[in-house]
This record gives sequence, structure tokens and C-alpha cells, in this order.
Amino acid sequence: MRADAKRNYDKILAAARAVFSEHGTDGSLDEVAKRAGVGPGTLYRHFPTREALVDALMRDWTDRVASDADAAIATDLPARELLLDWFEHFVEHITLRRGTASKICAAMDDPASPIYGKCRVMSDANRRVIDHLTEHDQLRPGVDPENVMRLVSGVASVADTSRAPLDVTPMLQVVVDGIVRD
Repeated sequence: MRADAKRNYDKILAAARAVFSEHGTDGSLDEVAKRAGVGPGTLYRHFPTREALVDALMRDWTDRVASDADAAIATDLPARELLLDWFEHFVEHITLRRGTASKICAAMDDPASPIYGKCRVMSDANRRVIDHLTEHDQLRPGVDPENVMRLVSGVASVADTSRAPLDVTPMLQVVVDGIVRD
């Protein structure tokens, strides 16, 4: 990438972080371009879709997700506490910016989406945590990590679309109680 193109790319990402923090991931792309000091054509040359821009903003996100899964697996916490902590981190990750949860949920089954790779990272991290607990016989039989991910993603979507801050812990406790062995 040429130096001027790299500067524009970086300015667009910085502007998108600001706009999406203020207005969610459905914030105006024209506003992103304006704040970056570039034209809409420059924005779209770098990021042909909104999802491509969200994907670029989430690059370091994958490292944090994987790290949180590793940390969950390495703890000595009982299954209920481990899962509740993991799910709370999961919700934090998926609600990174307002509107991110719906974009991630929509991309879960869409390999053509630029965000699909991030969904796979989230799915793999969740699978590792669930498989770890399954191997230690701490979950009910037949717990499917993909279904668990969809349930927790649903909780994240509810929190993401709530008009006021929402405590997701009681909802996550229902999920945990449904999958942990008595």
C-alpha cells in the first residue's frame, strides 16, 4: 500500500471508531469519510461494504477472544463460574460497538461476509471452552457448542439493542444452569 493510501486507510479506521462509538455500526459512512478528511470514493475503495469496515476494526478483537478462551480453560473455577465469566466476556466482545452483535449474528452462517472469519474465531473459542468442560464431565450430555453460542449471541443482541444499559448476568445464568450438570 502506498504511503498516502495507508494514511487514508488509518484515518478512515480512526474516524470509523469514533463514529461507530457514538452512533453504533450503522453510523453514517458519509460522516466517517468526512471526519477522515477523504471522499466517499476513497472510503469505498478501501472498504467496499460496511461489513468490510467493521471487519477491519475487529482485527485485534480475535486475539482478545482467543486469549479469553485460553484464560477460561486455564482457571480452576467451578463450571458455573467459569461459564458465567466466559459468557460475560463473550457478550462484551460481541457488543464491542452498538450494532456489532446483529452484524456478527447475521454473518454466522454467511461465508461471503467479511465478518464470517470473526464469527468462526468466536465459535472456535466457545467450542474450546465447552469441549474443555465436556471432557471433564461438567456439562449435561449433548450440549452443542454452536447452539450455546447462538443462545449467548441472542443475549448479546438483546443487550445491544436495549435503550438502557442491561444487566445480562441473570439471562446468562439461565443458559449456564441449563447446560451445567447438577
